[in-house]
Amino acid sequence: MSELALPIEFILIGAALMLTLIGLSIALLMPGSDRTSRRFFIIYFLTIMLYCTISMISGFIYLRPGMETVQYFIDYVETLLACIPLLLMTLFLLYSCGEDWRHSALFRAMMALWLIFFIMVNISPFTDLFYYYLPERELMRGPLYSLVILNIEVMLLLNLIGTVRRRSRLSKRYYYAFLTATIPMTIVVGVHFFVSVFILLGFSIAFSSLSMFGLILLDKVEQYVRQQEEIAHQRASIMVLQMRPHFIYNTMMSIYYLCKQDADLAQQVTLDFTTYLRKNFTAIASEEPIPFAEELQHTRAYLSVEQAQFEDFLFVDYDTPHVDFRVPPLTLQPIVENAVKHGMDPDAASFHISIRTMKTEDMSVIVVENDGADFDALGTGAADDSEPHIALKNIRQRLEMMCRGKMTISPREGGGTIVKVEIP
Repeated sequence: MSELALPIEFILIGAALMLTLIGLSIALLMPGSDRTSRRFFIIYFLTIMLYCTISMISGFIYLRPGMETVQYFIDYVETLLACIPLLLMTLFLLYSCGEDWRHSALFRAMMALWLIFFIMVNISPFTDLFYYYLPERELMRGPLYSLVILNIEVMLLLNLIGTVRRRSRLSKRYYYAFLTATIPMTIVVGVHFFVSVFILLGFSIAFSSLSMFGLILLDKVEQYVRQQEEIAHQRASIMVLQMRPHFIYNTMMSIYYLCKQDADLAQQVTLDFTTYLRKNFTAIASEEPIPFAEELQHTRAYLSVEQAQFEDFLFVDYDTPHVDFRVPPLTLQPIVENAVKHGMDPDAASFHISIRTMKTEDMSVIVVENDGADFDALGTGAADDSEPHIALKNIRQRLEMMCRGKMTISPREGGGTIVKVEIP
């Protein structure tokens, strides 16, 4: 290495250190990641960081008098460290494919090659076969130096072939991540057969590793988002399955008594109750927004059943000229049910609910208003585990994830609550 090349080496190694520091920082806070993946990237980046640091130290002491022994030792450690990321890569590839490394032919072959490499590096100080130093500490290739490079190249090729053979067991992004980590290093080591490119080795390892990490991190984040969406959907399903038992019992008893008192009304309540149940269970299977008209029909069926039980007490006003938009299933009905269940005051003379829809320039708006007992607004991020808050928080989450909508809750002047849903 000439003194002219030292500034270039420092720039490349410095850039490599910055890349590994970025990777290590993100790995420590890696979202949606399992413990093994996080541990792999932390060890992986620490190894590369150590390799780059030692490379930089080697450059600092180059040609400094009296530092020959220190430089030889540092070069020895640096050479050994160069192959450790390859073994780590093999382990992570096997883990990502669900294979046990203890029974893997790929890992056994990689270990055999690494031991051969280790032996060659350790006998190098006692022979000139692999490499040696000139009096001015210039590293020179020995007659068997190509075997050292060939050994590393074969390890890279084994990882590359192992990745390609296991592509059916890897997600698309993971597959490209492993290729991104292996191919550039394979090319650089291949070039090193013919031309010495030591200054590119550390940078290529760091750049390839960070690129691989970026792809895998993106995959982890997408998985995390999908899991949150599934959790929200499961919550909706649970909410449907946990219908209030007393509501069902009261409805059935109302129908029982109405059969003698008013057969026509009993038939109507039975039909409304059947519609309510059917809409509830249909919502379990629905993963996409549904027409608002269907949600309104569900709500009407529910309120008709409640009005049969609270005759001359519960009054509902509908003003819904705008229905040409879509909402997540179980949006309006649970809001109205919360109003009836938690807003109704049995000591009051009556209880009124109004349901209105309107279309503004850039969104559809639903307003549910009642004149019952005050209901505290669900604050953003409020840690309230009460039943009404959980239900409304679930609606808010699904509105945001499924249609970028939002829900606001505010007290009504004169008593009661106003719930407003806005959907772009």
